[in-house]
Amino acid sequence: MAGVELSSPVGRGIVAAAVLGSGMAMLDGTVVNIALVRIGQDLDATLAELQWVTNGYLLSLASLILLGGSLGDRLGRRRVFVWGVVGFAVTSALCGIAQNPTQLVVGRILQGVAGALLTPGSLSMIEASLRSQDRAKAIGSWTGLGGIASAIGPFVGGWLVQYASWRWVFFLNIPLAALTVVLALRFVPESRDEQAGDGFDVVGAALAIGALAFTTFALIQYATLGAGATIAIVFVGVAFGAGFVVVERRAHTPMVQPSLFASRQFSAANAMTLVVYGALGAVLFFLSLQLQVVVGYGPLLAGVATLPITALMLLLAARGGELGARIGPRLPMALGPAVCGIGVALLAFVGPDSAYLTGILPGLTIFGLGLCLLVAPLTATVLAAAPDRYVGAASGVNNAVARSGTLLAVAALPALVGLGGDAYRDPELLSAAYRSAMWLSAGLLVVGAVVSWSLIRNTPQNAPLSDSETDS
Repeated sequence: MAGVELSSPVGRGIVAAAVLGSGMAMLDGTVVNIALVRIGQDLDATLAELQWVTNGYLLSLASLILLGGSLGDRLGRRRVFVWGVVGFAVTSALCGIAQNPTQLVVGRILQGVAGALLTPGSLSMIEASLRSQDRAKAIGSWTGLGGIASAIGPFVGGWLVQYASWRWVFFLNIPLAALTVVLALRFVPESRDEQAGDGFDVVGAALAIGALAFTTFALIQYATLGAGATIAIVFVGVAFGAGFVVVERRAHTPMVQPSLFASRQFSAANAMTLVVYGALGAVLFFLSLQLQVVVGYGPLLAGVATLPITALMLLLAARGGELGARIGPRLPMALGPAVCGIGVALLAFVGPDSAYLTGILPGLTIFGLGLCLLVAPLTATVLAAAPDRYVGAASGVNNAVARSGTLLAVAALPALVGLGGDAYRDPELLSAAYRSAMWLSAGLLVVGAVVSWSLIRNTPQNAPLSDSETDS
């Protein structure tokens, strides 16, 4: 079944299942940001607790997504994907019934564990099942159609938060998960790495969790820990990260095949992913707060305000994938972050007197156009640089890097711009911190553009680099 045509009913069913599964995970990212202010009011949460509502999910997702990709390669990509979808529904229900910030954070951490099973499977099912000549277009369609969830999510989620309860943001995942499971079982052929062993890299997974957990904890709790303790805990996180690299090089069945990073294309694309997705996560986190606390939007208007981004992704992301396949990924992956950076620079001026059409929409539109250029070529480049047997691991690496970038940016930026405690409820304090965060995010996007232009090559996307090419 490795040669399914995208235009066939089975091919469309594969993409639909992948889109719904990954879209469900993306939906939580966009909608939870919109719900943060109401969650803070309802549960009397501090900024640090709100950061953990976002980062608890990202922490477990980023830490375990490599293991999720590896499990899919070994046990069956469809099987692990379905497990993840079911788990996501159950943990979403736990989040919806939380009665205090601690319960919600625990639910979000468990939700991230389930997300780590389903997220890499959504892409690896496409890569392993469709014809090679259809993959770039399918990934573009996956990116664009995933925008439907992102487009509907802020509107429906904002309406639910404003007129019902933020709890329904989580309950919404339950029917979506049921539909995803039906599609996956009906259309997606099972695939796995037949050469994979039976063992799992438990030590590697533990070290990855430790590296991100210690670093994230130190950055979020900076205000209460102080500079000395923060630096010490960050060093512990770095030590765990170094241990992870050593273990992966020596493990018999590593979560991450070290040979993947012998490809300069693969390494460069993931380096670009780290800085760019860090910036994107920070922008959406701060923009949601700014629109509600400073500009005065309710949750519904704050959700609707960002629809131009997802509408553009829906309309143009597939074209971005086709462009990358036709001319090579280097230009789209360099130009995309630069365009996003221009949009973020415009959004830095959003304040209490900003009119939507003239003060907010232009920045959002330019930001969305940049995303359309970079997302699909980036994903296709990462997957194309890996041999077919490692597509699950490659997808897991890129997803882990993306989530880690967002995780670290959302953890670090509030402290860097002087925002902590209940300060996010003060329009004047938040507005000053918001502007600084936007400029720092724009700088990260420029760094991503430079990395892409300097290191990405226009290697054909459906041909992994040969051994001789990885050494060049």
